[in-house]
Amino acid sequence: MGQEKKKRIFISACEQSADAHCAALIRAVAKKTGDNIDGVGLGGQKMAQARCDILADVSKRAVMIYNAFGKVGYYYKILKQVRDYFKSHRVDLVIVCDSPAFNFHVAKIGKRAGAGVLYYVAPQLWAWAPWRIWKLRKRCDKLACILPFEEKWFAGRGIDAKFVGNPLFDDMTIKVDKDCMKYAGYDPARAKILLLPGSRAAEIRLLWPAMQRIAGRISDRWGGVKFTAIAVDEEKLRMLKENVTGPVEYEYTTSEVTTEAKKADFALVASGSATLQVAAAGCPMVIMYQSSRILWHLVGKWLTRTRYLSLVNILARGELVNEFMPYFTSTEPISGKCVRLIASKNRLIRQSRELVNLVEPLARGNASDNVAEMALEMMDKGGRYFPL
Repeated sequence: MGQEKKKRIFISACEQSADAHCAALIRAVAKKTGDNIDGVGLGGQKMAQARCDILADVSKRAVMIYNAFGKVGYYYKILKQVRDYFKSHRVDLVIVCDSPAFNFHVAKIGKRAGAGVLYYVAPQLWAWAPWRIWKLRKRCDKLACILPFEEKWFAGRGIDAKFVGNPLFDDMTIKVDKDCMKYAGYDPARAKILLLPGSRAAEIRLLWPAMQRIAGRISDRWGGVKFTAIAVDEEKLRMLKENVTGPVEYEYTTSEVTTEAKKADFALVASGSATLQVAAAGCPMVIMYQSSRILWHLVGKWLTRTRYLSLVNILARGELVNEFMPYFTSTEPISGKCVRLIASKNRLIRQSRELVNLVEPLARGNASDNVAEMALEMMDKGGRYFPL
């Protein structure tokens, strides 16, 4: 008998976070199959290091919605490359991770080629444009959700959905510090404050100047406060260092967010997955984000279906932390909230406990292993889903 051909998974990850999640998924699949499945697709350096054949590195091309139009030509070329690949190669399963604006197209290509489609990290249709659910139903066979409430929401709309845990916490053990010992002897005049202006260049350009103004206000109140700014990589670290204004001095790091947040008393965070990592460390925070004022009033606020926009408050079903999303003019209201929270040890302790208790359920189980099991099960059942 001839040797059975390896099965092939095509993976699409357009964000740096998705690149990391899919790299962990690839390693989980390899561990379960003994490297008997080939991985190919769109991703970044981490997926390549996990022995995935990368057709194009799109992980650093992520853009915010209001400056995405200039990238249309680039992504059109990438999609043509994906179509050409499917025409000349057999693919047994397609896994798309997050980024629905692009990955809905990749999923469509996969479905037309007869491959099963697994969507990892559910698109946040419960918050933005829920009418797109018909597109998700048509273009994916199974959905791996990373927020607990999503399984019921999507299942109620005809999607085969499963909560798999949150990949941010796959390598993390969360311990609830009931005594909040990090605030023993706390003095706001010597507070350690973390600044997270985002992982994308566009986010940094918008949020880093504003965060510096807020840091300046805090420093005016307490001159001994220490500020540490986190960047996702060395390139973003240079962006931060090269765009400093004002007299405040900063330390810089590319360390893992939760590791740094455990050492901090307070954080000012750009909205996104980093808020959950900060919450896991029990670090109180204020969340902020910026947008185009015109597009927000014309489109954004009409598409929004949730009262709160930050993941922390969505999970809490209320304003556990102050969020300013978006803000358009003065940073004074944000500065005021930060100063009041930093000044109150009791408020810091209370929010610290609430944050850790909120995210602890997300860390139960291992998302990468659970999604790997879903992928292998889909392929074991025949793998290839032929459209009607």
